[in-house]
Amino acid sequence: MVDVGAKPVTAREATARGSIALSREAARLIRAGRVKKGDPLQAARLAGILAAKQTASLIPLCHPLPLSSVEIDLTPTSRGYDIEARVRTIAQTGVEMEALTAVAVAALTIYDMIKAVDKTMVIGDIRLMYKSGGRSGTYTRQEAGKAGRQKPKAEG
Repeated sequence: MVDVGAKPVTAREATARGSIALSREAARLIRAGRVKKGDPLQAARLAGILAAKQTASLIPLCHPLPLSSVEIDLTPTSRGYDIEARVRTIAQTGVEMEALTAVAVAALTIYDMIKAVDKTMVIGDIRLMYKSGGRSGTYTRQEAGKAGRQKPKAEG
């Protein structure tokens, strides 16, 4: 692991997004509340939160972090669901990996709950959208795929 002991403790935030594409039948079952295993959206939210909290156990060189907030949003689309995770902490290192892990596990949870009905599902587009805090400052993914960096705000 990288030694972050000399880094200042700062407020940090990260947002990640991804998606899961599924069949019309699978989407109808979810929206009608007729999935045999239960509600995949609620299970995915909980799984995403738990995954963010367990990221250091899953990714070998990640630091364990005290998370102050994890939010998971699942938005229906014409092809399935968009998944967004927002994670916050006050620590010496960022929460990008926690946000990305939350999105991936939320998508995998939906897959697990629907796989009996739809084997054609595709999980994809998992990416960092935003991060703030720390020495590298603020990063915001641009719509056209160009990354944007901003200088850190002056502490004061």
